[in-house]
Amino acid sequence: MKNSLQRACAPQAPIVKLTMIQHPSQKYAPAQRVDLPDRTWPSATLDQAPLWLSTDLRDGNQALFEPMNRERKLRLFKELVRIGFKQIEVGFPAASQIDFDFVRQLIEDRLIPDDVTIMVMTQSRTDLIERSVLALQGAERAIVHLYNATAPLWRRVVFGMTVPQVVAFVDDHVTQLKRLTDRHPETHWTLQYSPETFCMTELETSLQVCQTAIAAWDTGPGRPIIINLPTTVENATPNVFADQIEWMHRRLVPREHIVLSVHPHNDRGTGVAAAELAVMAGAQRVEGCLFGNGERSGNVDLVTLALNLYSQGVHPHLDFSDIHAVAREAEACTSLPIHPRHPYAGDLVFTSFSGSHQDAIKKGFAAMAPGDMWQVPYLPIDPADLGRTYDSVIRVNSQSGKGGIAFLLERERGVVMPRRMQVEFSAVVQRHADASESEVSGDALWALFCATYLDQARSKGAMVYVEHTLEDEGHRIELTVSVDGRQHRLKGSGSGPISAAVQALGGGLRLDHYEERSLGTGADARALAVVEAALPGKGAATFGAGIGANIVTASLLALVSVASRLKLELPMVCSQDSELDLQS
Repeated sequence: MKNSLQRACAPQAPIVKLTMIQHPSQKYAPAQRVDLPDRTWPSATLDQAPLWLSTDLRDGNQALFEPMNRERKLRLFKELVRIGFKQIEVGFPAASQIDFDFVRQLIEDRLIPDDVTIMVMTQSRTDLIERSVLALQGAERAIVHLYNATAPLWRRVVFGMTVPQVVAFVDDHVTQLKRLTDRHPETHWTLQYSPETFCMTELETSLQVCQTAIAAWDTGPGRPIIINLPTTVENATPNVFADQIEWMHRRLVPREHIVLSVHPHNDRGTGVAAAELAVMAGAQRVEGCLFGNGERSGNVDLVTLALNLYSQGVHPHLDFSDIHAVAREAEACTSLPIHPRHPYAGDLVFTSFSGSHQDAIKKGFAAMAPGDMWQVPYLPIDPADLGRTYDSVIRVNSQSGKGGIAFLLERERGVVMPRRMQVEFSAVVQRHADASESEVSGDALWALFCATYLDQARSKGAMVYVEHTLEDEGHRIELTVSVDGRQHRLKGSGSGPISAAVQALGGGLRLDHYEERSLGTGADARALAVVEAALPGKGAATFGAGIGANIVTASLLALVSVASRLKLELPMVCSQDSELDLQS
């Protein structure tokens, strides 16, 4: 009781008042820049694909809500092989029994193609290295990925090690791995060493630990090493990472026996750019995942990287000719959805709703000739090269314009509208889209076109074509139309069927434009006619359209359509049994 009272009455420790930081940005120190005034990477170009390593089965797998079981891992492994990956990280067998069993299954069931090398990763711990080598026994070729964190924060806070201690640590464990793998000469072994947190490590320290690993592995002819430099946590702009890579690229020896690899993460959203600039700076190999899966913001997106090369005329040596199938397989194995706006693979990535974009795309397709280099506005790559169709390139909603509407009607129905007709019809579509507040499908677009130009019978007071008869080689016509169910037989003459029909309708129409074309080919092809006309002194011109078994019928349908839309009044009411004979 006394002690409790003494403690209660004892002087309290002074309250330390922390100085409040004015803004959160003041909490963070910028990344260190690299002193490399003679950097060469800014003038380099990407003219060949790097070596690719997929980390989907390890880095990608550990980042999932529910890691893959053996069946799904095998399914994704086979897909990676089909795509063309020659190096695949298959797991962390020392840390997971599922991974250990999966590696053994690949080796024992001979599921690894002759041109594919598997890789396993392990921390630099004696027992883990031993189990990793055990998992790989019997493999024809294998990469063992050894890593340890080297950045000052990790050395100080996580491991409590000095730089000399880290160097000795690397030497000890690489030497152990060499000793273990030398006992199994039936396998061609490659060491991959990663100074984890490289992007935050002093470059001199990174070089020292890498050269230690290179020497301990006895790197030389017939005994290569992979030095893998990761942005474990992306902390700087991509140009800084490129400087770091070029700095290391110049100093690593023996350079001809070293494969310089990078493993970019995407914490700042610039993983793809960091990888591209790193390759320009001297990196020969890139590690990442399909569609950017991975811890936090993900590993670098290998699909985007590869197809960025493709769009520049560089073969990526990976097969994404059916990108939809790859995406669906990845989703099935990882249970992660692919964003609809994901570069190249998203369901909407080749889709334009914007009117100006649609108009440019339509014109680009029209300007392309067989054999031309690909040049279509807003489409950096031909969707067909990725197994995508053109069905979703242009879709219509309230933000769309005449170009997209015209493109869809032409592609799906063969209907080519004159430009002024595109303007007129786009207003019809715009009103419909605004009212429905949804996308307008191709079928709905066609229904609107029919209701506006082809199917006048639905409107009260509309004039509807019934039939016609031509005489005198087309210079005279008997035209029967119907208004609200009552037929009117009209007669007229002219220089041809159209002018004769204009006379039959009273002669008040002014024809401003006429065009015709065939819908389809062969004996069953139908004709499309489009007419632009006006009633002088009674407003702007408008359009009519007609589709018939032949050009004459289609033209008369179009003429009656435009007359009805202009609300042309017949000169006199003609019953079915009476005629109006207007001759020129």
